Amino acid sequence: MTQPLHNDRLLRALRREPVDCTPVWLMRQAGRYLPEYRATRKAAGSFLAMAKTPELACEVTLQPLRRFPLDAAILFSDILTVPDAMGLGLHFVEGEGPKFERPLRSVAEIDALAVPDMETELRYVMDAVRLIRRELDGRVPLIGFSGSPWTLACYMVEGGGSKDWGKVKALALNEPAAMHRLLTTITEAVIAYLSAQHAAGAQALQVFDTWGGTLGPAMYREFSLPYLTRIATALKGLGAPVILFGKGNAPHLDALFTSGADAIGVDWTVTLEDAARRNAGRVALQGNMDPAMLYGNPEAIRAQARAVLDSYAAGNGGSREGHVFNLGHGMSPDMNPDHVAVLVDEVHAYSKR
Repeated sequence: MTQPLHNDRLLRALRREPVDCTPVWLMRQAGRYLPEYRATRKAAGSFLAMAKTPELACEVTLQPLRRFPLDAAILFSDILTVPDAMGLGLHFVEGEGPKFERPLRSVAEIDALAVPDMETELRYVMDAVRLIRRELDGRVPLIGFSGSPWTLACYMVEGGGSKDWGKVKALALNEPAAMHRLLTTITEAVIAYLSAQHAAGAQALQVFDTWGGTLGPAMYREFSLPYLTRIATALKGLGAPVILFGKGNAPHLDALFTSGADAIGVDWTVTLEDAARRNAGRVALQGNMDPAMLYGNPEAIRAQARAVLDSYAAGNGGSREGHVFNLGHGMSPDMNPDHVAVLVDEVHAYSKR
């Protein structure tokens, strides 16, 4: 990959270096709110067909960049590709989300799990990364990603989504040694997966700890944080910045700031002023506008964007360095693309002043 990078704002911000304006990308920026995405999805026949066909994954990754001057592309894929490659049989049920045909139901099944080979079982992901990098031609950096060990374990044990994650929490409480073996195997797989994405061309790496916030403090410190730290530490030598994002991670920020990650993504339940003060410049911060603010009118969206930017600066000694603007979680399918354009424009324009 030898193309010069024409826009390196994201990478500079993740390294806490000066930028001409705050970079912005959005979780789920490639998705169902775009009519062109829906057309591609219809032609593909299923979500998994899109994710497992490199040409379609590339097309969907690039769609939002054709509309908006975003500062990064993020690989179009799914966090559950790793457990699928482990043999659990991922499929999607309309209106219900992801399901596994063979969820983990015994200690023996946990002990039988193995780290998949990245260039065989997950070659379609690496091929997509290689193709996207080629098509981007240095326009913006490409972000690769994975689910966190705890979040992947949630789906692997429950067999799908859950309101209370009762089965996986019961496993952690009743069979903690087995739970740690499961998390260790997943951690090894995530490290290999993100390393392979980087080798294929991803220039930054994000770990989604979507369900870490469902754990109380003691369980989070035992079953999520150590594995996030292990991943961040293992990837340190790659040269690609590592972002740890957790929904509901506000109570755990102080520990995350010393995890070894280059950046911590925060949701909207904490102000960036508070997060930046607690961080004291140790790592970059990413976030954190409430996605629901995109339902507001353009004037309201601009005001919310300015408030987030000002909040970060207030907690960071007046400086905007070390901040990547994002939402506090992903976009929803019924959001207006025109509102995204307003948001991206305001972030760039206001942070230049």
